[in-house]
Amino acid sequence: MQSADDTQIYGHCQPSYADSLIQQVSVCIDKVSVWMKANRLQLNPAKTEVLWCASSRQHQIPTGPVRVGDALVSPVTAARYLGVYIDAGVIVRTQVINTVRASFAALRQIRSVRRSLPQHALLTLIRTLVITNLDQCNSVLVGTSVYLQDRLQSVLNAVARLVYSRRTSEHTTPLLRELHWLRLPERIQFRLCVLAYHCVHGTAPAYLSDSLRPTLEIVEHHSSETHLTVLFRYISVSINPTERRHRYHFLPRDAMHI
Repeated sequence: MQSADDTQIYGHCQPSYADSLIQQVSVCIDKVSVWMKANRLQLNPAKTEVLWCASSRQHQIPTGPVRVGDALVSPVTAARYLGVYIDAGVIVRTQVINTVRASFAALRQIRSVRRSLPQHALLTLIRTLVITNLDQCNSVLVGTSVYLQDRLQSVLNAVARLVYSRRTSEHTTPLLRELHWLRLPERIQFRLCVLAYHCVHGTAPAYLSDSLRPTLEIVEHHSSETHLTVLFRYISVSINPTERRHRYHFLPRDAMHI
């Protein structure tokens, strides 16, 4: 993927055809550059990033530079696009690390003025500077490892302890329940359910609604009762069938058809 501001060029191939793809991308960039010059724009290689993505066979990813105009741009291990860091290994590790770092930095600033704030002002700051940071684009976290999700959960735990002035050794489950905050895995599930709901009812962007194909399946619960359920094949990366099954069909039936 080659990105320049809001312009991206994508390509895919087998590892053995990487050199051919590099040439095609370079030619495509040349054509883009010609179009930009014709419209009094300029392609800036200094702000252009090249990222190779592969969920496996990382050792076969090319490490050589890619020609961008008259410059050679070396591949990066992560690139930021629309506020989300995409890793070469498609594991969003960089996204999690940066989210945790930014959240704890904001939390330290809030802690320094904690004694001067009333409870409602404290909660407003936390929701604005920390919680929104955790929830931003968190649907890309589906299928991530428990380790990465635990790192994000540690932010929620620290926030809950700060709100109630509790020690780090105390359990946070009662605190989160008192705040009416979902734990991180449930926050991700909630976001996916909201996206699915909007796609079903036609209020989601067309690029999402048109990409989802509803599938009718019979699901047998532990109570041996059979229910006809609508499942969705999400376009998010690295979602396995068990992850898809776990989302939408456990919503209350009346909630799915509101």
